[in-house]
Amino acid sequence: MKTRAVKAIIKKDIMAIGSNVQIWLPMLLIPIIFSLVLPGVLIIPARFYELTTIGNMDTILKLLDNLPPGALREIILSFDTVNKKMIYFAVNYLFAPFFLIIPLMAASVIGANSFAGEKERKTMESLLFAPVALPSLFWAKILSAFLPAFFLTILCSLLYGLMVNLTAYPLFHALIFPQPNWLILLFWVTPALSLGAVFVNVLISAKVKGFQEAYQLGGLVILPVLVLFVGQITGLLLVNTVFLWWLGA
Repeated sequence: MKTRAVKAIIKKDIMAIGSNVQIWLPMLLIPIIFSLVLPGVLIIPARFYELTTIGNMDTILKLLDNLPPGALREIILSFDTVNKKMIYFAVNYLFAPFFLIIPLMAASVIGANSFAGEKERKTMESLLFAPVALPSLFWAKILSAFLPAFFLTILCSLLYGLMVNLTAYPLFHALIFPQPNWLILLFWVTPALSLGAVFVNVLISAKVKGFQEAYQLGGLVILPVLVLFVGQITGLLLVNTVFLWWLGA
């Protein structure tokens, strides 16, 4: 594998992200919502009002009451207010599936541009005739989608943790984030799902004519994550450390 050629292709594809609003706009807006807006909207009002008076929280309260025996249940029961219980559970467990959307979304949109976009711009032929072996070209394209998706997720998680701890500290007088399940999510599940999303987009891009088709079809990889969120809300499953180890396997 020619390292210099691979690095050049990766650099070219990553630089192309900033020149296409269809790529960088969702990669900017969605992480901001998940990293800063979501925890802020939950935690800041909880410092001044009872969350149970703001909206219908019966489903969450019922879920907390029915948590299976274990460390999480003991921690939740140790808090002296409903607000603390709901915040701790939401920021560490309930919102976790949202951070699987970020790498899937980023890997899908970059992968669609990297493969189907090359076909649409009719630049794929020139790449194929470049003095680079096909396996090297393939892995360069894979890495050019995987690396931004992975590092974007890490950055968003750091911002999320900063927002959570800054806003929740006056209430808990302690740092409540991250918990072990987040470390598994970031460094075990995220790489696996990001690579999976890129490979799916490779297959899709081989069948479609352009970027828009590949982008729309590639977005379907997010649906299983939404199922995880619904499963947590309804109490059918819990995205704990055991589940995350299995998901990334």
